[in-house]
Amino acid sequence: MAARGLGTPGLRVLGRSSRPGRLFTPGSRPFCSGATSSKPLTAQALVEKLRAQKQEEKKKKVPVPTNPVQRRVQELVRFTQQLQRVHPNVLAKELRRGILHQDKDLVVINKPYGLPVHGGPGVQLCISDVLPILAKMLHGHKAEPLHLCHRLDKETTGVMILAWEKDMAHQVQELFRTRQVEKKYWAITVRVPLPLAGVVDIPIVEKEVKGQQHHHKMTLSPSYHMDNGKMVKVRANRDAHVAVTQYQVLSNTSSCALVELQPITGIKHQLRVHLSFGLDCPILGDHKYSDWNKLAPQKLSPGTLKKLGLQQSKARYIPLHLHARQLILPALGSRTKELLLSCRLPRFFGHSLHRLGLDIPNQDQSRGSEAKEAQ
Repeated sequence: MAARGLGTPGLRVLGRSSRPGRLFTPGSRPFCSGATSSKPLTAQALVEKLRAQKQEEKKKKVPVPTNPVQRRVQELVRFTQQLQRVHPNVLAKELRRGILHQDKDLVVINKPYGLPVHGGPGVQLCISDVLPILAKMLHGHKAEPLHLCHRLDKETTGVMILAWEKDMAHQVQELFRTRQVEKKYWAITVRVPLPLAGVVDIPIVEKEVKGQQHHHKMTLSPSYHMDNGKMVKVRANRDAHVAVTQYQVLSNTSSCALVELQPITGIKHQLRVHLSFGLDCPILGDHKYSDWNKLAPQKLSPGTLKKLGLQQSKARYIPLHLHARQLILPALGSRTKELLLSCRLPRFFGHSLHRLGLDIPNQDQSRGSEAKEAQ
């Protein structure tokens, strides 16, 4: 019986010199040999050895590219995936390190790129999942979870406000709803908005896009259209929402611009829609709103691609360059003065500015992340 069993892969063999449960496979090498064979590895040592072997295999499979274009693509791919793969405790620690302001009522964080605020289909990790962990890190194990006061899109970075108490969260939400919070966003646009400063006041509505890629998008629902050279008022769409965005170009080249945006209203994807469909200047990395008819990687000019160090076939890895730069919160609760909250640009945003030859305004070059009361 023993002789037949020796040829069976994965057979557990009992013998005088073997411990029960030792696993042998044909052609496999023991972890210990020679004088150390009588001292098998502990479970912890075995785990560490296997982990090291796995890391070595990964390094062999994904070598570091020598081509600068390929290296840039790999960097963007890794950046857009990393936050969805970390443990909730690791993400909570990262959010704690990026806290912009904290008092007895509020905690203001720097929201990372690629991290959704709420859960949903296909979402592995979101900010709301780690709020209980973050609260315990800040106030001990008996702390109640923090509460969301507003939301940012998954791809948007920057200032985000949390509250310790549900009542305070409701008060901040009311300030946003009644448009008492002053918001400033920065975006890199493909092409330059003309005029260089102005207001986009065009209602927005959600519509179905039919075709091979069936999906829904927000789009413009103008109150007027041109008819034989005359402006004619059209019947308003009852599902459309009033949407107003103030904008100003801070820096520009012939093919792109750094734009400051102040949304007066807060409609879903308002800034992206107003820039792309209203001003014909989509945000760099906006693969959803760069083309109405389809969902496809953003098409960029050869000059822009060269500056970014990418090929068009790799443009899908470019992240959305939209950053919640600043919030001004009115006096609330025990605070008698308004609170100015600002957040530094993410690293990829700064790299793109440099590559595209766009300048940061002088007053913001030395300013990082800060929170201060207005004087």
